[in-house]
Amino acid sequence: MLLSIKRDIQSALERDPAARNVLEVIFCYPGFHALLFYRVAHSLWVRKLRFLARFISEVGRFFTGIEIHPGAKISPGLFIDHGMGVVIGETSEIGENCTIYQGATLGGTSLKKEKRHPTLGKNVVVGVGAKVLGPFRVGDDSRIGAGSVVINEVPPNSTVVGIPAKVVIRDGVKLMDHKIDLDHANLPDPNAMALAQLLDRISTLERELHSLRRELRPEEETF
Repeated sequence: MLLSIKRDIQSALERDPAARNVLEVIFCYPGFHALLFYRVAHSLWVRKLRFLARFISEVGRFFTGIEIHPGAKISPGLFIDHGMGVVIGETSEIGENCTIYQGATLGGTSLKKEKRHPTLGKNVVVGVGAKVLGPFRVGDDSRIGAGSVVINEVPPNSTVVGIPAKVVIRDGVKLMDHKIDLDHANLPDPNAMALAQLLDRISTLERELHSLRRELRPEEETF
C-alpha cells in the first residue's frame, strides 16, 4: 500500500504542472485523498469486511466528491485531476499510470452480480465528463475525448470521440509506453471530417457533370 501511495503522489507531480511539491499533493489534492480512502477501504473489502469498507468509501466520497467503490481494482500511478463527480464502479479495473479528469464515469450496464464495469489498460486518459459504460476493455495508451460516451471496446493506441464514441486513428502513430498523452481536448471531429468528405465528393461530381454537358451539348451554356 505504501508503494502505491508513493506512486500516486509521483503521478500527480508528473502530470499536473500546478503541483509544486509533495506536501502540496498530500494536503491539497482531492484526487490523492480519494485514493487514500480507496486503498484503505479496498484492503478491508478483500478481507470480507464489506460494511466497514463501504462506510470508509462513503466518508471519502463526502470529503472529496469522488466515488470509488472499494471493490474496484486500481493499479498504482492513477491520477485523478480535480476529480469532482468522478465515479468508479465496483468491478472496474484500472491499469498503471492512468489519468481520469473530473466528471468521468466508469459505469456498469447490468443488474447481475458479474463483471459489469470497464477495464482500463495502462496509460489510458479519460477526458472531462467522459462516460465509459460496460464490461469491455479500453486498450493501453488510449485516449477518451472529453464528453464522449464509450459503449464498445477500444483498441490499444487509439483515440475515441463522440456520442457514441468512435475510434479515430491518430495517423497510425503508436504512443510510446513511457509517454502519457494528456491532450484530451485537441481531438479530431469525425462528423466534421465526414461532412468535408461529402463536400469534396459533391464538388467532384459537379465538375464531372459540367464536363459531360459541355461534351454533349457544346452549343448550350452550362452552369
